Amino acid sequence: MSSSFFIKTKSKPKLTTKGANGAAPKRKGDGGADGKNKLRAKKPNAKYNEEISSDSETESPVVSKKRQVHAENDFDETPQDKKLRLAKLYLDQLKEEEENKADDESFETDLVAGRLQEEVLEQKGKLQRLIAKDLVAPDASDIRVLRGHKLPITCLVVTPDDKCIFSAAKDCSVIKWDVESGKKLHTIPGGRKGTEDRHIGHTAHILCMAISSDGKYLATGDMNKLIMIWEAETCKHLFKFTGHKGPVSGLSFRKGTHDLYSASQDRSVKVWNVDENAYVETLFGHQDAITGLDSLSRECCVTAGGRDGTVRVWKIAEESQLVFHGHDGSIDCIQLINEEHMITGADDGSVSLWSVNKKKPLSTVKKAHGCHGDVGLEQPHWVASVAALQNSDTVASGASGCSHNSQVNVWKCGQNYRGLELLFSVPVSGFVNSLKFSSSGQFLVAGIGQEHRLGRWWRIKDAKNGIYIIPLKRKPNPEEAKMTK
Repeated sequence: MSSSFFIKTKSKPKLTTKGANGAAPKRKGDGGADGKNKLRAKKPNAKYNEEISSDSETESPVVSKKRQVHAENDFDETPQDKKLRLAKLYLDQLKEEEENKADDESFETDLVAGRLQEEVLEQKGKLQRLIAKDLVAPDASDIRVLRGHKLPITCLVVTPDDKCIFSAAKDCSVIKWDVESGKKLHTIPGGRKGTEDRHIGHTAHILCMAISSDGKYLATGDMNKLIMIWEAETCKHLFKFTGHKGPVSGLSFRKGTHDLYSASQDRSVKVWNVDENAYVETLFGHQDAITGLDSLSRECCVTAGGRDGTVRVWKIAEESQLVFHGHDGSIDCIQLINEEHMITGADDGSVSLWSVNKKKPLSTVKKAHGCHGDVGLEQPHWVASVAALQNSDTVASGASGCSHNSQVNVWKCGQNYRGLELLFSVPVSGFVNSLKFSSSGQFLVAGIGQEHRLGRWWRIKDAKNGIYIIPLKRKPNPEEAKMTK
């Protein structure tokens, strides 16, 4: 560094002065005046070596001559002149370093400022990344199907790093899948009814699951009123929560924490602390079985109240709730898009967009997945699941048809979430019981079953239980299009 260089050169004039005055101390091997002469003879070489550096071992005679002249000129300098010259050189180097640093800091500042602005908008629920305009329908050959559950898949989650999928089913099992290869990484088998005392795992239909935002914990809830907590990496069973008086129908970890919210058909919402293996509190308000629950980073959660026809926003710290009305049928699924907007689906066939500041939907699409039945007696396909790509303008919904023909719809949200525009549909066979976007927005996962996750109103025999991995393809940008041509 230039500072060490400055220190070394500063010490040279002192040695020269001592030599000139004959005051240099004798060292072993110095022969009086001869020793002094030897010391003086070595000084020019030492000075020469210190000030000149080269990447090559040899140099041309011309360059060598120039350097000798430069060295002689250096010897003609007074110590004061030399100090001044080196100081100026040092200051010039510092100035150049500071200018380069300022350019880097300016870039970093702009980058940090952009991220901070996004975080502020995210907290306010106003961040809406415009992704939908670039999405195109995937080719049927690009959609992968994973099979492993014996009975209908009821719920699934994607790990925060998008590398794995956890799925659960009415066969009481949980399977961990590798997204890239499609292979099973781990299976937690289900047990038979009556084996609860000796079986590690579920012995009743699993209805819901959630994974913490750091990917550490997996939570699963079943018809037996139990919540199981697992280590997501190893699928090791840690402990279970008991307390609900009805089937556990919804689970969600608060983002950035290990606080767990659970919803049940006993019409209550409970709060748990997984780190402490502790129950925190219970909230009441719904007049019918709760069918779905979701949360983000705020200390609150949202729930769908089934046939009580309400959506509720629970403010945990204040122990208060906001009540929303909109659908004509049972509200069976709910998902937050950001901190202030959400999407719901109902068995009246409608999909609605909401703001937590408005008691009525901002937008509703009726018969979002079409109808079935004879002419004049048509009934809309139930909307069994919804999903949202967080902080974006892209959402999805899944229907349950009366035949093997069903579909996953991907929608574009209008500005300020006022309006829904269908982008494309993906045909599937069976009930779309669960939908989840990957964190990166690169793919959408659908859990398909022969039956609805909450009951057995009818069964689609032609359908096959499986997981559909649907890639979210983007339109090529103009530069890519030119290269393709």
